[in-house]
Amino acid sequence: DLIEISKGDRLKIADIGCGSGGQTITLAKNIKGKIIAVDLFPEFLEKLNRKATELGLQDKITTLEKSMEELPFDNKEFDIIWSEGAIYNIGFEKGIKEWKSYLKAGGYIAVSEISWITNSRPKVLEEYWNKEYPEIDTASNKIKVLEENGYSLVGYFILPQSSWIENYYKPMEKRFSAFLEEHNNSEMAKGIVEENQEEIRKYKKFKDYYSYGFYIAKKI
Repeated sequence: DLIEISKGDRLKIADIGCGSGGQTITLAKNIKGKIIAVDLFPEFLEKLNRKATELGLQDKITTLEKSMEELPFDNKEFDIIWSEGAIYNIGFEKGIKEWKSYLKAGGYIAVSEISWITNSRPKVLEEYWNKEYPEIDTASNKIKVLEENGYSLVGYFILPQSSWIENYYKPMEKRFSAFLEEHNNSEMAKGIVEENQEEIRKYKKFKDYYSYGFYIAKKI
């Protein structure tokens, strides 16, 4: 409802860092047009393709196995660029700068980004996130970055705690054992699992201080 586009419009959307594509499916159900769903991991794209076929949405969704550092898109190709929980891989400011060229005039960017939800927080938490993701910031500063890079804010909201626990961390925890088994309990795999477990512990302890903000902005 925040985006001034009719459901009847035939849109072209890029979903960058789509993962297994839950949001891609939701978008496809609600718009006409085409979605290019991009992710680096083929197993996620295979899952998305299966789901799209089951739901009869395969003509709307095209998957692309590609790093977001190497997107093959043309200038002014898309009406909307969508990215949930993924832009941090290249950094918020770099992402919105680079992806802007792919948007048509008046096109929209819709991204979720880790954000502080208080003006102060425990030092141990600040040190942790400054190490893990130095671009973490308040919503007001994220909006400022958007405006400084040629976007006009349409709206934003903070995702509820249930989005983290139920939709993100619980499914992640369920995959740990299979992930370790697939990688023969290698030290690298153990390290990745430990990093994720530490992130989960931090969130459960400090969830009142940070969350994902969802930002919607128009290219001007």
